[in-house]
Amino acid sequence: VRLVESGGGSVQAGGSLKLSCVASGYKFRSCGMGWYRQAPGKERELVSSVDKNGATVYQDSVKGRFTISRDEAKNTLNLQMNNLKTEDSAVYICTAGPRCELYGLKRPSNLEYWGQGTQVSVSS
Repeated sequence: VRLVESGGGSVQAGGSLKLSCVASGYKFRSCGMGWYRQAPGKERELVSSVDKNGATVYQDSVKGRFTISRDEAKNTLNLQMNNLKTEDSAVYICTAGPRCELYGLKRPSNLEYWGQGTQVSVSS
């Protein structure tokens, strides 16, 4: 399984960014995916997730500002982030699983897979 994030960068407060995560190595529709973030000195936290049926979950602090979506034609998970705040600054990490159906395996994997992350910096 490979998860490759892109779209991070530096913006001013109030600005927008769109993160993307291209997935490979498994059947894209077979498992849920999500975005976590980790700021310096803080624990990793869930930002948003979407299960294989399309049901979404958002952290309270990003509700109404962030939108998670799946592009099944491109095997891509997106996170549209609007009205960014300084406290949104962090490394954003894409995840997939558990229960992803990997190519070549008969049973779903119980592992959760992680990307390398992309940096988002929001200045005031």
